[in-house]
Formats: sequence, structure tokens, C-alpha cells
Amino acid sequence: MVVNIESIIRDDLIDKTLHMSLATARDAKPWVCEVHFAYDKDLNLYFVSKTGTRHCRDISDNHHVSGNIVKQHLLTEAPSGLYFEGTAKQIEATTQDIDRFSLRLQRDAAQLSSQLVELNGKRMYKVSVSNWAIFGNFDGSGHVKHVIDWGKS
Repeated sequence: MVVNIESIIRDDLIDKTLHMSLATARDAKPWVCEVHFAYDKDLNLYFVSKTGTRHCRDISDNHHVSGNIVKQHLLTEAPSGLYFEGTAKQIEATTQDIDRFSLRLQRDAAQLSSQLVELNGKRMYKVSVSNWAIFGNFDGSGHVKHVIDWGKS
């Protein structure tokens, strides 16, 4: 059976999970945090966070990030999820970005808009994913890892 990795990413994993682990590094010191996220049709990932947090400070110095999105499961169930790597940057959120993020996470768009303009407030970040890898038993052949080069830089 041929595995359609993009379909699994979109339909089985990313759409059913609200938070991701995000890994950053600065001065050869790694950091991992959890953030709620949204995504667009090209599977770019978006999150909102205060600029003073460790991960946002790291991104301002080193835009390379990686992370994972793991589907919630019981102890008796096999895990499934994905790994990614790419680049992150702070963006000026458009109305479309705010609406997408608010709808996905069931947040108030007007409130988010006001938070994104506050001095020392929250900002939106975009992760442009360059590579994905999924793990799980998606084709009935057991728990395996599939990798896709997303073709982005």
C-alpha cells in the first residue's frame, strides 16, 4: 500500500491536534516549548506568543526551528504524529491570519487583534516547514517512519 504522506499530515494529524512542541536554539543551547498553532493551505504553521519568551528570543537570533505534533492517544494505543523542521519568523498578522488562528483555536478574533498591537504584547509567528516526517501505523504494515522533503527553504 502506498502511503500519501501529505494526506496523513493534513487529515489524520495536523487537523486533529491543537498544540505542537517547538524546538529552538541560541548560543548552542536548545529549548523546547508547547504552543497552540494554526496552519494554512500550504501547511505553514502559525503560533502566537509574547516576544519576551525564550523561544521568541531564540527565533530572533536563529530562525531555524524543529518540532513535533503528536496525536493524543491512550497508553494502550500506538502513538502517531509528525516531526518537522523549517524556519520561523515574526510576521505582521493579516486579517486572514488572525481569522484562521482564531477560528481554529476558538478564540475571539477582535481580542487577538488587540493583543497583537499592544506594546510588549503578543506577536504572530510563521513557521515555513522544509521537511516533514510522520510516524505511526498508517498503512497496516506496523509502526514506521515516512519522510517527505517539502521542497521549501
